[in-house]
Amino acid sequence: MTKRVVLMGKGLLAVRIAQWFYESEQHTLEYIVPVVPEPTWTESLMEWAAMHKIKIVESGHYRDSPDIEKMDLVISVFYDKIIKEPFIRRCKNLINLHNSPLPKYRGVSPINWALKDNQTEHGVTIHQIHPGIDDGPIMGQVKYSIYPDFEEVADVYNKALEYAYTLFTQTMPVLDRIKPRTQNDKEVIYHSSKDNHLLGERRYFTKETSLGEKTQ
Repeated sequence: MTKRVVLMGKGLLAVRIAQWFYESEQHTLEYIVPVVPEPTWTESLMEWAAMHKIKIVESGHYRDSPDIEKMDLVISVFYDKIIKEPFIRRCKNLINLHNSPLPKYRGVSPINWALKDNQTEHGVTIHQIHPGIDDGPIMGQVKYSIYPDFEEVADVYNKALEYAYTLFTQTMPVLDRIKPRTQNDKEVIYHSSKDNHLLGERRYFTKETSLGEKTQ
């Protein structure tokens, strides 16, 4: 029996993952919940869905997801809303792909903060969604080198997309066999959007863009 899937998210990685589910014989992509409005600097998940005749939750809000109790898997790929506990309880399996080596850099702009902190290692994580922010048990993770001396946020972001897609494709076939591991709260680094003004030259994809806004 194929598994019924809902994908929530935005951008190139979400499109690639949607395509993977679309081509999978073990899954049926029932519908997508896009980020609304979609960012203009990356590929459109809504355009992909329309092209492949996949249903779209036009509001972009997870609360408007139909028949969510009947879905075998709900996956968030850079979705922009904090998912609340009542909805989480309704899902059989709700997971998130986060752009950091959790528990480090929970919250927003994880790549930006890692570079600002002069980290030499970063990562991507697939984890279960719990009521807290990026604090659910880890299903899969990969770490990779970063170079704050010369890499921009954009460089690491593009690299992260490739590592994230590989992690996703390797995790999905064994997802039901994985025993999730609890995050170590002693290692937590967390930033909210309220901290963004502290990022300085790392706030946007390039130092030039970040510093240019500061001088305007």
